[in-house]
Amino acid sequence: MNRMDALRLVVARLPADCLVVACNGMIGRELWTIGDRPNQFYMVGSMGLASSIGLGLALRRPRRPVVVLDGDGNVLMNLGGLGNVAQAAPPNLYHLVFDNGVHGSTGGQRTIADAVALEEVARACGYRRAARVDDEAGLAAALGGFFAEPGPAMLLAKVEATANVHGIARVEIEPPALAERFRRAAAQLKT
Repeated sequence: MNRMDALRLVVARLPADCLVVACNGMIGRELWTIGDRPNQFYMVGSMGLASSIGLGLALRRPRRPVVVLDGDGNVLMNLGGLGNVAQAAPPNLYHLVFDNGVHGSTGGQRTIADAVALEEVARACGYRRAARVDDEAGLAAALGGFFAEPGPAMLLAKVEATANVHGIARVEIEPPALAERFRRAAAQLKT
């Protein structure tokens, strides 16, 4: 399954009142290209910290869904983040991992995700739910009730390791302005 198609499918199913944290690299850029919204925070740098930022948001905004869009390379960079999420156990945190088996933004270097089942690591850490899907039909089916049940939950979608798609824009908002915009959007939501 193509990651951009998978991401579009996820975006179409996001809860209306959610806060979204997108990891650095192509996933954040693809989310930006699909459609920018003030409730979306794009990591610029800080590889591996999307789940940690998502955890902080979930704890501060316990009545709002927090969705972390992550990549296998990012999750592997901060495996301790999975344990922290599981230990805090916020029921409003939903972790979607797009596993293409490579560090796509830095030249396609292989990750070890083919040897480390990240959804099983999340389950072993204590995530309430963790699952893997391998195709678009499986992703659509899994998303059907994914946000309705309590988290923390991980859904790993196996996606193709393809070259970066032409026309994917870089996030155009400078990090300080992005952070301030996101703070305002988060503050407008009910706590």
